[in-house]
Amino acid sequence: MFHSSVLHRISLMAAKPHRVHSFSGTCSLQGSAKRARTMTSESSMKDAFGRYAEYLNDLNDKRERVVKASRDVTINSKKVIFQVHRVGKHNREEVLEKAEKDLASVTGQYMSRLVRELQGTDFWKLRRAYTPGVQEYVEAATFCKFCKTGTLLNLDEINATLLPLSDPSFEPLQINVLDYILGLADLTGELMRLAIGRISEGELEFAEKICRFARDIYRELTLLVPHMDDSSDMKTKMDTMLQSVIKIENACFSVHVRGSEYIPLTGSIDSSSFLLDMPDNEL
Repeated sequence: MFHSSVLHRISLMAAKPHRVHSFSGTCSLQGSAKRARTMTSESSMKDAFGRYAEYLNDLNDKRERVVKASRDVTINSKKVIFQVHRVGKHNREEVLEKAEKDLASVTGQYMSRLVRELQGTDFWKLRRAYTPGVQEYVEAATFCKFCKTGTLLNLDEINATLLPLSDPSFEPLQINVLDYILGLADLTGELMRLAIGRISEGELEFAEKICRFARDIYRELTLLVPHMDDSSDMKTKMDTMLQSVIKIENACFSVHVRGSEYIPLTGSIDSSSFLLDMPDNEL
């Protein structure tokens, strides 16, 4: 009996190393699996961040190109506005025809580049990059249309001119309502300068037409702005717009009240001139 118990203890002692060996083998397998999972997760994370970095780099490059295209639109749209300001009594058709050609050149050469950069992308991500150029383009287009026809160029008409510039396979770039309103707010400043110039040349009727047009724009935007989101740009432009309208009104009012003090630069006095009844020594 003693012999059998001794043999049983020896057999138990001999079995323990095998258990330890089996347990260490299991741990090594679990450790290698854990390392494999860790390496896989690290690799996928690096790939994900690599894609994010590539996306941000492409977006920054596109933003730089959009800023450059917007700057070119701004510069050349200002040239159209300067051309319109050359209008006078005897060269209206000639000046406005050249202004329309210049505007078409801006649309086909510079706006088309901006459209190509933005088509198929989320426009709002890059809006701050291209909105100055779009606003200046809206200002030039509406200014040219008013001097030509005496009417306002609406948003649908502007977007219709941009539609052929887009690739049909992509979502077309369309000027949004906010940029159109901001550009329209800038228009009153150019109308004020035009009205003062027309008064200096004796075109009081045209100046009064400009006054009514600028007043209508300000009145309509005054009703619209309270329903818009909080926009510091729009508030600033509304104040500037009011100052422009007041200047036009004061200039037209002064001509009516103190007309005898204004001498037309054309050198001719017709039957409707306010200088007709003035003595020669006051001229």
